[in-house]
Amino acid sequence: MKYTEDHEWLRPEGDEIVVGITAHASEQLGDVVFIELPEVGREVAAGEEIVVIESVKAASDIVAPVAGTITAVNEALADAPGDVNADAMAAWFFRIKPADGVDLAGFMDEAGYQALIG
Repeated sequence: MKYTEDHEWLRPEGDEIVVGITAHASEQLGDVVFIELPEVGREVAAGEEIVVIESVKAASDIVAPVAGTITAVNEALADAPGDVNADAMAAWFFRIKPADGVDLAGFMDEAGYQALIG
């Protein structure tokens, strides 16, 4: 697992990366009431806003951690956005096939992320 400063977790699986938000991010958002996911097949740039999350406290965006193509989305979250609050590590948002040359070495490991959130 790798982590971003935007509180996303990245789990490599084969030639794809599964992306979700951390438990810390979920706690900060409060009860999630709406999630808008990207379209499968969409080409995205690193840093591009691709998911909208609305909670009782605020609206937030998730950005693509790497450039690539969205290969799948967790459609169950559209009907049950609260799953993110129940288990943020299991409630993934999308899968992305990274563009050639993308390396996850620059992202934080668990210890680095724990140091970030203190």
